[in-house]
Amino acid sequence: MKAFVILLFGLALLAWHPPVMGQDSKKAQKAARITALVDSQTYVFKAQTATPLSGQLRQLTYGYDLTVTPGSVVSYLPYFGRAYTAPVNPSENGIEFTSKDFEYTKTPRAKGGWDITIKPKDVRNVQQMILTIFDNGSGTLQVLSTSRSQISFNGNITSIKKK
Repeated sequence: MKAFVILLFGLALLAWHPPVMGQDSKKAQKAARITALVDSQTYVFKAQTATPLSGQLRQLTYGYDLTVTPGSVVSYLPYFGRAYTAPVNPSENGIEFTSKDFEYTKTPRAKGGWDITIKPKDVRNVQQMILTIFDNGSGTLQVLSTSRSQISFNGNITSIKKK
C-alpha cells in the first residue's frame, strides 16, 4: 500500500510539472554554433559591461566590440581606468585598433569553452587580450596594456554580420 501511494504521488508530480522537451537540444545547438564560430576564428565579441581594475562595473551602450577573423583583429572598445602615460593623440582614448599581425592561441577549458589569447604585434599600447568564451555564447575579455591599467569586459559572442 505504501509503494502504491508513493507511485501515485510520483505520477501526480510528473503530471503537474512535465519535463521541458527541446530545451537541451536548443542548448546543444547553440553550443555547436559557438564551437563552429570559435573553430573558424570568425566571430564578434559584443561588450555589454566594462570593469576597470580599480573601479566599478559600467554598463555600455550598443556598438562596442572586438571582431576576430583569421587575417585581422579589430577592436572598438572604450577605456575607463588609470593611464600611466598620456597618449600622443588626445583623441585616442579607447582601445581602438586594427591588427593584421598577431598571435592567436586557443586553449580548451576543462569544463567547456575556450581561453583565447591574442597578442597584437603591430599595436603599441596593447600587450595581450585574453578572451574566455563559454559554451552558451557568453564571454569575458581582459585587456592588458603597456601604458594603462587592466580592464575587463563581459559580453556575448556572435557571428559577423554581412554588410
